[in-house]
This record gives sequence, C-alpha cells and structure tokens, in this order.
Amino acid sequence: MRIYFLGIAGTAMGNAALLLRAAGHEVSGADQGVYPPMSEVLAAAGIRFFEGYDAARLAQHAPDLVVVGNAMSRGNPEVEWLLETRAIPFRSLPGILHDHVLSRRRNIVVAGTHGKTTTTSLTAFLLRANGRDPGFLIGGVPLDPPVGTFLGTEVDPFVIEGDEYDSAFFDKRSKFIHYAPHVAVLNNLEFDHADIFRDLADIQRTFSHLLRIVPRNGFVVWNADDANLGALMPVSWTRMVAVSADPARADAATRIDEFREGPEGVSFRLSWQGRPWGEVRWALPGFFNARNAAMAATAAGLALFPNDPTRLDLSALAQFRGVRRRQEILVNRPDLVVIEDFGHHPTAIRETVHSLRARFPGRVITAAFEPRSNTARTKVLQAGFLDALAEADRVILGAVNRADKLGADQRFDTAEVAATLRGRGRDAHASASAAEALATLERVAAVATVAAPQLVVFFSNGSFDGIIGRFAAAVR
Repeated sequence: MRIYFLGIAGTAMGNAALLLRAAGHEVSGADQGVYPPMSEVLAAAGIRFFEGYDAARLAQHAPDLVVVGNAMSRGNPEVEWLLETRAIPFRSLPGILHDHVLSRRRNIVVAGTHGKTTTTSLTAFLLRANGRDPGFLIGGVPLDPPVGTFLGTEVDPFVIEGDEYDSAFFDKRSKFIHYAPHVAVLNNLEFDHADIFRDLADIQRTFSHLLRIVPRNGFVVWNADDANLGALMPVSWTRMVAVSADPARADAATRIDEFREGPEGVSFRLSWQGRPWGEVRWALPGFFNARNAAMAATAAGLALFPNDPTRLDLSALAQFRGVRRRQEILVNRPDLVVIEDFGHHPTAIRETVHSLRARFPGRVITAAFEPRSNTARTKVLQAGFLDALAEADRVILGAVNRADKLGADQRFDTAEVAATLRGRGRDAHASASAAEALATLERVAAVATVAAPQLVVFFSNGSFDGIIGRFAAAVR
C-alpha cells in the first residue's frame, strides 16, 4: 500500500512512518519543516518527503491512504482538499497503527500522566533482554532500546506508549483507545492537557474507556498507590494486578521495597505475591523510576508468563540507561552539574528535585522552568508549579511560550510566581526572554566552586528557546 503522512516530521508521525515502511508499505509524506535528524532517518529508510503542503501535489501523488497527524487542522490546504474531494481515504495516526500493526498483536499499552516513555522503554528493553523480539513505538528518544521504533515479530508483544491526548481534529477520542491492549499499564493519573480535558473527572472517564477494552484474558497493571486510579477500580471483566510500595496493601501482587537513593545510585527490591523477585541496583534516579521499573517488569512478565511473571529475568535492569531528556546529565563537574529534564507538570518537577537532593547532597539547586506545554502556559496548575519549584533553592522562570495567544487572566504569571517564591525565601527571577534567563544562569555558573557546588536543572518539554544546549556548551 502507498501511505502518505500529513505532518511526517513529528516524532510520533516519523516513527510510525518508519514502522509502516518496515512492514513493507511504500511511505511518503509532507511537513512544514523536515530537519535533521528526522530528515536523515526518513531518507535512510527510503521514505520520500515534501516541504510544505500543496493540494495539487497531493492529488498528483495519489497515495492509497493519507495519515493525518493530530497537529493538522482545518485550513491546511491538503486537509481541505481531502475533505472536499473525498478522493483518498484518510485515517488518524492511532487508527492506522491499529489497522496495520496492532490489530494482529498482543499489545502492552503504557498509559499515565507521568513516566509513559520511560516505562515503555523499560518494557521493551526487558523483553529483548529476555531473548524475545518485541515490537515497540516509543514517544521519546530512548538509549535502551537503541531505537524508538521497531516492528519485531508477530508472535511477541508490541509495546506502545498510550497517550491520552486526542487522535486527530476529526477524532477526539484518546489515542490509546485505538491500541487494542492485551496488557494495559496505568502508571498514575493527574489532571493535565487542560486544552482538551475539562477536569480530572474528564480524564478519569477516558481512562475508564481504556479499561473497558482490555479482554478477559488480558491484564490491567495499575499503580495501587494512586487514589485517582483507585477511583476507577475494581473492574470485573479482566484480571487486575496491583503494584504498590505500601506494606499495608494486601491486594498488591508486585511490591516495591527497601528503596534507597544516594550519590552512589539507587537500589530497591521487587517481590511477586510475597515471594522475592529481584534486587535492582542502577543509576536511574528517583523512586518514580523504581515504580516505572516495577510496572514494566510486571507487564512484560505477565505478557510472557501469565502464571508466573517472576520467570522474567530482571538482571538486565542494572544496564538500563534510560531516555534522553529524562534527568539527563549534560555537565558533571565537581563545582557544577547541569541536568536536562522533560518535566512540565508540578508532580514531575517536585519528585525530580527531591531525587536530585538525594543524589547530589550539599549542592545549591537552581530550577530553570519554561512554561511551554498547553497546560503549563496557563494558570490552571500555577499553584502546583509554585509549590513544586519552591523545593529548589533558586528558580529562574523563562518567558511563557506563545504568551500572545492567552489573555492576562489565563496566562501563567511568571512575575507573580517569582514574587511569591521570594516571599518564601527562595532566590527567584522571572525572565522576559530566553536571553535574559541565559544571562542569569551564566551568573549562577560564575559563582560555582568546589566549596559551594551548584546544580542547574532545566524543566521544559521544548528547547527553552535553545538556551539549554548553549548553556551546557558554554560551561562544559
């Protein structure tokens, strides 16, 4: 089949294009800008792509099917041509993945507000380390496995990151509804994506829809320490497997015990139904990653060995290197450490700072935060961000992304947050531009000494207007 991707340069769209190319389809596409490394990866796979959108070109190209990315909207010339002529059938990205990949596989769908990318990577990594050939589609850039997308063999599971965001402008269902879960992994649940969900109950509703399509011979692996998920439980039509760190939870099948974190690394133990499963010692920070590992191990183990998941060997976890931009150390000097993190939700920021305190004791922690995501740039979670950032010693706030698109009553107020943080005894700065934030960071680096070591952590789901790389290069 000749499949054309409308918006091919996005991470998810590009990886899906590579997946369908590996499945034997002829794949092409267009985007407003196709730059390295995606342009190089697509070209190496034999995927033709066009710069910009042109309805006449699409008509002449005449693919069998068009995949419409969820960044596309009405007004795009190719979208309008598709709707007017109905000359070529079109599908959302999740829909095409279901039809051409997932409908034939036993799928492990990893969902949750936090940790999806790392848990998806961990699950695929453990399956491969145990001699299997799983398929996978990972939303970020993993170090392990060494690629973000792989078709694998049909007899082995397919692991996919289950995003709750909507599928396309014409399909407002969450993406994960299309993913035909055999094992659904529910890491956690909080309010996010304020641009498409009204409130927490609205997000809980879409997660309940995911639960409804897990078959009776499948599993729901869920974080039993999360009250928002607990409100959706139990369900009667499939097998429920609880994961917990709470010794008082008698219903927990997988338990996380003896978690410790310090400068030397992290260690913890996993057990299954009261029996020891394995001890993990690794470099990944934070209890949140220990939980990610427990969720991944349980899902992978049940997918391979439904009656005894402890047959899954966990020893490879010691070598797992994680995912880029998840607590990634860019500079590590005795006087100055620089870390990049994808955190763009209050809970993620708070837990990361707690972990950094344990890993780098005695350092002054500067949190540089860019309000960039569709939720972070609004006031919806401003109070939560304020409390989370107060865990740091110093806070540098970047300018609100696309601030002109929001009214003053809706927009994250960096000046107000900085003033409140100063009232709590924190050194806080609200920057009018990325250049101003960079200048403040350079002053932080200038006072770093071995006697007074500093740590700078960037929180953004974007590039912070390029200053992350520039700062790291300047001080490296």
